Amino acid sequence: MAGITLLAQIQLLSFFLITLVMPVHVYPPPGSTTTRDANRPRRRRNNTHAPHTLRGQLAGWHADREDGRSFLRAMIPSWKTERSADDVIYNPFRLLGMVKAMDWLYFISGWFAWTVDGFDFFTVTVTIEKLESYFDRSTTDIATSMTLTLMFRSLGALTFGILADRFGRKWTLVVNLLLIATFEFCTAFTSNYAGFLGVRALFGIVMGGVWGQAAATALENVPVPARGLLSGIMQGGYTLGYVLAAVANLALTDRYGWKSVFYCGGAISLLAAIIRAMLPESRQYILAREQLKAEGLSGGQTARIFLKELKLMLKVNWLRCLWGICLMTGFNFLAHGSQDLYPSYLRQTKGLTENHVSAATILASGGATIGSAFAGYLSQYAGRRLGAMIFLLWTAAWIPLWIIPNTFGALSAGGFLIQFGVFGTWGVVPIYLGEISPPAFRASFAGVTYQLGNMIASPAAQIQADAGNVMKTWGVNLTKGKWVPDYATVQGIVTGTVIVWLFLFLFLGPEADGSHFDQAKVAFQEGGGTAEPSEFVRADHGHFHAHDDNRVNLDLERGHGLTNPLAAHEKLPTDHSFAIKL
Repeated sequence: MAGITLLAQIQLLSFFLITLVMPVHVYPPPGSTTTRDANRPRRRRNNTHAPHTLRGQLAGWHADREDGRSFLRAMIPSWKTERSADDVIYNPFRLLGMVKAMDWLYFISGWFAWTVDGFDFFTVTVTIEKLESYFDRSTTDIATSMTLTLMFRSLGALTFGILADRFGRKWTLVVNLLLIATFEFCTAFTSNYAGFLGVRALFGIVMGGVWGQAAATALENVPVPARGLLSGIMQGGYTLGYVLAAVANLALTDRYGWKSVFYCGGAISLLAAIIRAMLPESRQYILAREQLKAEGLSGGQTARIFLKELKLMLKVNWLRCLWGICLMTGFNFLAHGSQDLYPSYLRQTKGLTENHVSAATILASGGATIGSAFAGYLSQYAGRRLGAMIFLLWTAAWIPLWIIPNTFGALSAGGFLIQFGVFGTWGVVPIYLGEISPPAFRASFAGVTYQLGNMIASPAAQIQADAGNVMKTWGVNLTKGKWVPDYATVQGIVTGTVIVWLFLFLFLGPEADGSHFDQAKVAFQEGGGTAEPSEFVRADHGHFHAHDDNRVNLDLERGHGLTNPLAAHEKLPTDHSFAIKL
């Protein structure tokens, strides 16, 4: 009864706080323009400070300060719909209908790459009991492999992110996926614990390269109004990978052994590589190469430009880098703290059967997939930061239902609702990081901050496993009468603490909602490293903050040469001849 009362109190408090941060406003119908948009176009703020200084970086921290608001006022997130210069479309099916056929293929390739990445990571999670028996090791020892995987992902994000920004998205991602398939197969062939740890560490390096490339591939080719919804769908691929891994474990392990799950992971990674290889390079890079060809620049000259722009980007974005790492540390603690040991929590602390553990895991991951898409859609109107905060409140409200009950039905409901919130918050991440990243370095910046946060959060599973060995409780159901790890309390403490951390850094975070980052120069073009995310937020009816020298292939946009598919999606060639020519 006390748990139910606490649950009700937290829910009421959360919904009350939501009403405080969501201002009452009568929104214009789709297709109309608000008075403020019509009469007061956005202006780039006059930044008199050196770009690399603290003040210089904070001057462009929030793109939406056209009404003279102070920096402190701009930190408070507010509903964004009335500030959109584009036609406001609320129908999600209409948003999806804006996406052209070729854009869908780009999106699906990025989404599928991220889905198989999730599958391959969680093959260890769903087979952890079998791995303990096979290698004769404890849960903590097997969790060490997950820690190593997470720790080495930042190295892969740096390596493959830089390669993707330098050479393009296509072949970098293809090679990345082929290496993932290789190490997933190798995991199944390991015969001892040391070899298992070594292979999973190498797997972590190549796994770390996928997210930044997948997010860039999926989102940079689709219309701006649809990016919020598609961001949530794209990020939900990771939890779908979790579901597929759990299903594979349920269907294959008892009959064919735990290695069959890893064989399955390697096979679908190969399929993802084939799909990406069949599609052309991202349009932004196609046009950039056309411009370099017209200018007669050699490969060596292009490489020198890239290195110069990379140094400039780091010089003028060091504050953004530090903030991004802190933010993504919180996001990764939230995800791994609520998910990695969830099957062990249900099995050991709550004493559920193996079938119930698998079913509850699948239901929770289904909630995560749905929540991710819903939050991404909401962020298109609420704004990225406010949308994420709303879902953090939702997550906090359902912690009691997640950890207090002992029955399968109640625990499944709690798992569904908590993951709906956790990965709802995550659904905003791909587009939010894409918009606030230095435009020419989206794959490397977003990928590295993501994976450095992952590295810092990598001990999450091991910390919880160790804490569970210290914090004990009496078991229930199948473990009744036994002294078992109290993972319920551990997960509740970790999740609550991380929610507070994320609220703080989202509040302090930059904003560039609705950025047309696909209009920016790429990393191997002069001026790419100094472009600010806020420059590519549309001002009024098509005008940008950005100077012409920071936009990609301006001559091509004006009709000199190729028709620029970046300026307007309705002009994109979407027939098969486009792919064949490339």
